[in-house]
Amino acid sequence: MAIGYLVIQTRIAEEAVPLENVQISILDDQARRVYGLVTDESGEAPVVSLETVSAGLSLDPNYSGTPYVSYNVLAQAAGFQSLYLENVPIYEGETTILPMNLIPSQSDLRDAEAERITIEKPAVARQEVRMQQGIDVQPYVLRQVVIPNRITVHLGSPTSYASNVQVAFTDYIKNVASSEIYPTWPDAALRANIYAIVTFALNRVFTEWYRSQGYDFDITNSTAYDQAYVYGGPIYESVSAIVDEIFDEYVTRPGQNAPYFTSFCNGTTVTCSGLSQWGTVTLAQRGYTPLRILRSYYPNDVVIAEAEAVTNVLSSYPGTPLRRGSAGLDVQNIQNYLNRIRRNYPAIPAITDASGVFGSSTEAAVKKFQSIFNLTSDGIVGKSTWYKISQIYTAVARLAELDSEGVQLGIGTVPPSTVLRLGSGGNDVLTLQYLLNVIAQFYPSIPSVTQDGVFGNSTRQSVIAFQRMMQLNPDGIVGSATWQALYDIYLNIRGNLPETAPDPDYFSYTVQSGDTLWRLAQRYGTTVDAIKRLNGLGNDALYVGQVLKIPTPSGYNYFEYTVRSGDTLWRLAQRYGTTVDAIRRLNGLTSDNLRIGQVLLIPRS
Repeated sequence: MAIGYLVIQTRIAEEAVPLENVQISILDDQARRVYGLVTDESGEAPVVSLETVSAGLSLDPNYSGTPYVSYNVLAQAAGFQSLYLENVPIYEGETTILPMNLIPSQSDLRDAEAERITIEKPAVARQEVRMQQGIDVQPYVLRQVVIPNRITVHLGSPTSYASNVQVAFTDYIKNVASSEIYPTWPDAALRANIYAIVTFALNRVFTEWYRSQGYDFDITNSTAYDQAYVYGGPIYESVSAIVDEIFDEYVTRPGQNAPYFTSFCNGTTVTCSGLSQWGTVTLAQRGYTPLRILRSYYPNDVVIAEAEAVTNVLSSYPGTPLRRGSAGLDVQNIQNYLNRIRRNYPAIPAITDASGVFGSSTEAAVKKFQSIFNLTSDGIVGKSTWYKISQIYTAVARLAELDSEGVQLGIGTVPPSTVLRLGSGGNDVLTLQYLLNVIAQFYPSIPSVTQDGVFGNSTRQSVIAFQRMMQLNPDGIVGSATWQALYDIYLNIRGNLPETAPDPDYFSYTVQSGDTLWRLAQRYGTTVDAIKRLNGLGNDALYVGQVLKIPTPSGYNYFEYTVRSGDTLWRLAQRYGTTVDAIRRLNGLTSDNLRIGQVLLIPRS
């Protein structure tokens, strides 16, 4: 019997929080328990080997059977709803990565049975008409191709009454590729198909195909219109590695900016004018490169282009890998991000190298991060590692930031009595938006909103999604029943979250023009010697852009905040009960200009 491998990961809140001590049961198709496992502090269970069938069967388009063996997986943890995944495919020689996104228990929706997700067979093995995109709508075209940080997927056909989920773009592509084709295919075939999948998704986003028709999503998971996506489904190590490498590359034609419409079908039971999925296997076996395969199905002048940007990352990949011996601001940023991530993932070792110097401890931290997040564990910060570190840092910082915002808003345990609807404004709307954003971190069907104190259409849509999830009247009006449900879910989340490591005894500060060690020591209630010791400084010289660690004095009266789109100093001052001047003084700002990803210290009221 052939052997495949399975690793289970239990992480929530966009992977910001790993769940330890989750009880995992792996069952065969007769419901017999094969393994009993427990997740570690990184939310991961040990890799296990499972019997399956020969990988050669998944390379034969004429094979009518199932070229894998399916298993069932049950995850159980105190304070969380149990999750049961049926028909998880295991392929010979392939590692299946199963992300199990448990949700906090809901007091008035607690089911006796676990939530069940059934994994369908890959789309390449189905007999369905593919991608009837329609021709009656003139789509709006964006001016530049960027990789969205998250993509909104409708879990059904465009007009169906189904939920939307927000998914990280790379996770979406990995899921689609794992749900469309067999991961055992030759590398060139996998790459050609993944290029087509990435490009198809970017075409939907770039042309705003669905949003221009009034829908509130970017793409569906219906293969009759788009491409397969299985919410909660597995991804495969071979697919994951390729996606991490090429997620920001797409197919286009010379002289054009738009992603080409890369339609595809299996090419055997279903044919189309685009790429044949089974045909890519034959061409790869003949030695064709991925680009040559693509040119066999699309115009022979198509090229591979790189997207101009990745949205909502703190800083763009510098273009050159960072490794032992590297130095500078980019290294400092990576060290700061990893040290913050380490509070949620304590298995990552502490970085003791001098700030901005990529030494042995930085390399060890990078390797462990890569191991936890399914990257090549080489200790080198290339493109895939850079963006994954940025993604996880953003998630953990956002969660910590929401916790601070809750303290500032004084959420308490008693809901407001105000009835809110479209057009409302004020502090109760800020409270509503805060609650929705916290809940959105744990329930992908709830869209996050801008916390501006104005009850606009996006807030209404988020309220409606929440009401549907809670089986309330989806009228978009926040009355007593909706307020109570919001507080119930919020308090359940707070009560069930595992504690992270305590705040470190320092915070990061980026040197501004005019800063000196003496001025910084005076501003933050510390000493010049303490700053120098913490940063390994041999003299008092500073340079603009340098990242320093500033000791946090006992009883400090400020907190860190990461700037988001739409933030201004005035809005932050209003939100947190302080003044623009106080924020400027605390951060040494000489102007009111802010940038997305900038970390500010906000005075506590």
